[in-house]
Amino acid sequence: MGLFDKIFGSYSKRELKNITPIMNQVLALEDKYKAMSDEELKAMTPKFKEQLAAGKTLDDILPDAFAVCREASDRVLGMRPFPVQVIGGIVLHQGRIAEMKTGEGKTLVATLPSYLNALTGKGVHIVTVNDYLAKRDSEWMGKLHRFLGLTVGLITHDIEPDNRKAAYACDITYGTNNEFGFDYLRDNMVVYKERQVQRGHNFAIVDEVDSILIDEARTPLIISGPGEKSTELYGVADRFAKTLKMIKVKELDAKEDHSDVDGDFIVDEKAKTATLTPSGVKKAEQFFNIENLNDPENSTILHHINQAIKANGIMHRDIDYVVKDGEVIIVDEFTGRLMIGRRYNEGLHQAIEAKEGVSVQKESQTLATITFQNYFRMYNKLSGMTGTAMTEEGEFREIYKLDVIEIPTNKPVVRHDFPDVVYKTEKGKFNAIIDQIVECHEKNQPVLVGTISIEKSELLSSMLGRRGIKHEVLNAKYHEKEAEIVAQAGKPGAVTIATNMAGRGTDIMLGGNAEYMAKAEMRRMGMPEELIGEATSYGDTDNEEILEARRLFQELNAKHKAEIAPEAQKARDAGGLFIIGTERHESRRIDNQLRGRSGRQGDPGDTRFFISLEDDLMRLFGGERLQNMMDTLGVEEDMPIENKMLTNSIENAQAKVEGRNFGIRKNVLQFDDVMNKQREIIYGQRDKVLNGENIKEYIQKMISDMIDSAMSHYLGSSDIREEWNIDGLRYHFMGWLLEEGDLKYDAKGLENISREEIRDFIQKKASERYAAREAQFGDQLMRELERVILLKNVDRHWINHIDAMDDLRQGIYLRSYAQKDPVVEYRIEGFDMFDQMIESICESTVKMLMTVQIRTQEEPKREQVAKPTYVGGQTDGSVQKQPVRKTASQKVGRNDPCPCGSGLKYKKCCGRDA
Repeated sequence: MGLFDKIFGSYSKRELKNITPIMNQVLALEDKYKAMSDEELKAMTPKFKEQLAAGKTLDDILPDAFAVCREASDRVLGMRPFPVQVIGGIVLHQGRIAEMKTGEGKTLVATLPSYLNALTGKGVHIVTVNDYLAKRDSEWMGKLHRFLGLTVGLITHDIEPDNRKAAYACDITYGTNNEFGFDYLRDNMVVYKERQVQRGHNFAIVDEVDSILIDEARTPLIISGPGEKSTELYGVADRFAKTLKMIKVKELDAKEDHSDVDGDFIVDEKAKTATLTPSGVKKAEQFFNIENLNDPENSTILHHINQAIKANGIMHRDIDYVVKDGEVIIVDEFTGRLMIGRRYNEGLHQAIEAKEGVSVQKESQTLATITFQNYFRMYNKLSGMTGTAMTEEGEFREIYKLDVIEIPTNKPVVRHDFPDVVYKTEKGKFNAIIDQIVECHEKNQPVLVGTISIEKSELLSSMLGRRGIKHEVLNAKYHEKEAEIVAQAGKPGAVTIATNMAGRGTDIMLGGNAEYMAKAEMRRMGMPEELIGEATSYGDTDNEEILEARRLFQELNAKHKAEIAPEAQKARDAGGLFIIGTERHESRRIDNQLRGRSGRQGDPGDTRFFISLEDDLMRLFGGERLQNMMDTLGVEEDMPIENKMLTNSIENAQAKVEGRNFGIRKNVLQFDDVMNKQREIIYGQRDKVLNGENIKEYIQKMISDMIDSAMSHYLGSSDIREEWNIDGLRYHFMGWLLEEGDLKYDAKGLENISREEIRDFIQKKASERYAAREAQFGDQLMRELERVILLKNVDRHWINHIDAMDDLRQGIYLRSYAQKDPVVEYRIEGFDMFDQMIESICESTVKMLMTVQIRTQEEPKREQVAKPTYVGGQTDGSVQKQPVRKTASQKVGRNDPCPCGSGLKYKKCCGRDA
């Protein structure tokens, strides 16, 4: 703590002094609303809406609205928000981040500001990290909101579009960050407004805000379509990569002479890169039978080789990804969860598929993309909750303009955080961890072991198995049972191994969780899983079977609560939940999250991190000096060391990585900000068209601008006619604006025609053509054609532009060698490309509008065009139909089907004016 904080208090404490009077107003109204009947309490919602309509602000009605919500919560959920939870709710309403420790009831806190802000009718989005939590919270907290007369919606990945639209139309909508983001992108790809599902971005409360806005910010949301590139080269490149010898940067640094590197590609684990050596390049040229790998014509082969050596040298199975049911699934490095549906880009995912011998999926083409940073910055008001945000406070301020307020706990934290203990080797560390687990287990102290990878969790599991310790393993492979396993991690003597923050959002209660014990008992009774889900849901129903299941659940839940009470005391007496960290994470925040699983609501608990100099963090960021010191002192592998210098060294390493990761996220955002400005322009124009705006004038301006652009291209700025390319201009417009004979040199007077006369001639022809089309189709159909054709062309060119911008970004870093800022260069060149795209949209839209033919729903008449072939007096059943072929001399009859394929008679279609 700095001198300023010591004198004036921290920023959070100063802000809390301003918030406390508002909290006191809410608490002072408790008796007033406690005296009301249920009907009187429910009647407050329309009253609040009337007050807002009459000119009051949300801040004006906050004390009463919060007090009503508190009272309803007590009656409906049996939980009355504590004073500190009211403070948290006020912080969220103010558009800030509330840092609240684990077990402080963040889910309940969100009901207060969501109720208040939903009264405006503009919608509130509550964002969670997974479908399970979204469903649980929408049912659980939704019961409270429905009691007060509000509608509650749920968005999960398997919901149909019509139901999505209904969910977004609700006062409060629960869902995951991915679903909200993808729905936004999909909404900007539809051709008809009624197919859009979202209705704007008013107010969002983001649960686990650090996970969503920080950890996932490096990976943009991408909607892809199938590409056309072949996947065969991935398999060939992988076979080649497996013949190469890898050398790590650490091994290279140990050599004095780098001129003759004994390896074909170099892996830098810190930077996560893989690079071919001259030896590797030579082998590639021999393998692929090419002269020079670095020739531009061999860029595709080089790209596939680079991805193959990265897949084999950097990406590790059961750490970065798992292979499940013949599919490569990414593992979230921060939570250990499977990221189903996500794929590595630039062909890396295909390279891993080739490496693992599973089916290589086709490369995809990006149809729409946005970063989480730019998606969430669209909300008029954004807020969030987490147990750990203070370490990233600077990033929240800089990127999202959000400040972080630390909310005090309801009861003092009595958890004991032991200093880190450091071992020379990983083997010595794991032996010590097992000894610690056994010690805790023998005295009935529950233990939660946090690992950073699936591989390490399974290693510990096998070691515990050899010691005869019963335990549960929770990693990305078994995430379906996540909440259930974590919920029981507080039982006396329980041992649970979990990757990182698996089970985040589920409380670990000392003694066990009665709700999950009741569910397990219902399963043993043979009750179907669907009915168990309904039994623990909070939605209204008159289904007798569901009501009976709910009664059974309540009965079992009460029974297990009574059984748990003495067990909880036994766990407390043993010291509470002991958290063991098996190594420090790159981010201090993730370590703090793990610590925070213990010591909830004033419970006792212990935490300790076990570290070795062979851990990735120590090895990659400054472990050599410590290793040399231990070697000098003769430290054995099983000898523990507790030293302030070591702890400082670890925290410095973490700070370095955090700084680097922030730099990566900031860099992603700087580039996406360029795309975001372009995205806003494109999506803004799309919205105008979707909203039914008459775009006739806009189309006519497009025609005029397109003619000007073509004039500039073919005639330039010179007044010297010999320098004009009139033939090029004529051919450019031939068949859709001009006809044969227009603008030919042998036409009378063309030698002396002026630039303005040429332009006026083309404009006149365009206007005539446009008027003829309008007369042919009628006003209503013409307006619809303009709308659909423009949207289709915008989407097609925008998709190609996304790819072009991505290619530009890949190569833009080379500009730094010329002392140029890559971001500035990307912005300048990107907007030049954007202008070119707009020109292309205009031209292709006008061209299509001037040439399109309409097909009706009427079935075209069929005629037999080939006689059946007879075999032995019978038809062989395989009549080959041949297309109708008419010679140029054949005249189309007025009652014949129109040759354009519309299905109409010729006299009612293209022959109308004949």
